[in-house]
Amino acid sequence: MADLSDGPPVNAASPSLQPVASGERIAVLDVLRGAALLGILLMNIEAFSGPLDLAFTGIDVHWRGIDYWADAFVYVFVQGKFFTLFSLLFGAGFAVMAQRAEVAGRDFTPFYLRRSAGLLLIGLCHALLVWSGDILVMYALISLPLLACREAPRSWLPWMGVIVYLGGVAMMLLVGAMVSMASAEEVRGMLAEAQQSIDLQRQVYGQGSWAQANVQRLSEFGTSMGALLITGPEVLGMFLIGSWFAGSGALATPERFPRLYASLRWIALPLGLLVTLLGVAWKPYLAPGAYNLPVTAAMALVTVGGLPMCLGYLAWIVHWRTRLAWLAPVGRMALTHYLGQSLLCTWTFYHYGLGRFEMMPRSVQLLFALLLFAAQVVISHLWLRRFRFGPIEWVWRAMTYRQWPPMRRGAAQG
Repeated sequence: MADLSDGPPVNAASPSLQPVASGERIAVLDVLRGAALLGILLMNIEAFSGPLDLAFTGIDVHWRGIDYWADAFVYVFVQGKFFTLFSLLFGAGFAVMAQRAEVAGRDFTPFYLRRSAGLLLIGLCHALLVWSGDILVMYALISLPLLACREAPRSWLPWMGVIVYLGGVAMMLLVGAMVSMASAEEVRGMLAEAQQSIDLQRQVYGQGSWAQANVQRLSEFGTSMGALLITGPEVLGMFLIGSWFAGSGALATPERFPRLYASLRWIALPLGLLVTLLGVAWKPYLAPGAYNLPVTAAMALVTVGGLPMCLGYLAWIVHWRTRLAWLAPVGRMALTHYLGQSLLCTWTFYHYGLGRFEMMPRSVQLLFALLLFAAQVVISHLWLRRFRFGPIEWVWRAMTYRQWPPMRRGAAQG
């Protein structure tokens, strides 16, 4: 998400924390957010266009031809890589804001708790009224243990991040081991329950009203909170790694870290791709409900490979940051566009909108996502010529700073 304060620490004479002016922002953060937003959309489009429980399950055996290869491309190169990049950038924004608060001599904790509460409120509205695949609630909740890690030595942060991230992988394997020890009858029950959930999503989102969809989303919200045992450590781990990237200056002044970025581009990315391909080769398709140890081991390989691939992507984007500067306006409006993607896609695919649920081939899904993102790029450039923030960023800032910042460019700071 677009963090509230992406600039360097404020001048020591500043009496309080204020929203950062555009000229003070760390520009590469916005470029990275724009790229991450594209990856998130390419990943999520599958979950918008059909049952959520059938998304993110590897390479679907039902696709043929170009649709099969489109699905494979997303699974290998996109899924789990840009979600982790988003998480890393959230942690980076946290570190920048903490630095600004320290230099300003202000208590960071109340400010950050307001920020997290605002994100939680926005996320709850999104998860319960728009789309069950929300990540904002999880970000808001996981931001609290991130706050508890604020005093950790900076040199510890990347190692803490990797260990915590792998903790999520360990939980994944533990779940697989428990399923593998279940009786045949229990496994049949799990498979039947998974199929029942898929059928219900088809009925509600493919044929139901908005009110019925809201009831279904409320039910799915509880399930998503249970998944925090696995996804929570992965997200917190990326938060910590992102805190190091910002706190060390690796994002603000990447030219000071040539060996780091070269290693990420030429070693981490290929290594992560290799580990990912091992997992894909072992279990290309992950049938819902059949998450035994062999399946979760394949998922674990893909998840482990996703971390160095994410860092490799980050390094290449930083390397090409000047050429990719056109992504920065999208990144500055990432929260608005993330929610906008959900609104437009659910309206396109769900029955209470255009009703195209499970009607779009996989390759066309990706084309649709690219066209939508291209429109968001144009909208971002036009919007930010006149306004300082995206509309949802503006509301979030008001929640955080307890004042309405001026929206139009050239307006006096209140």
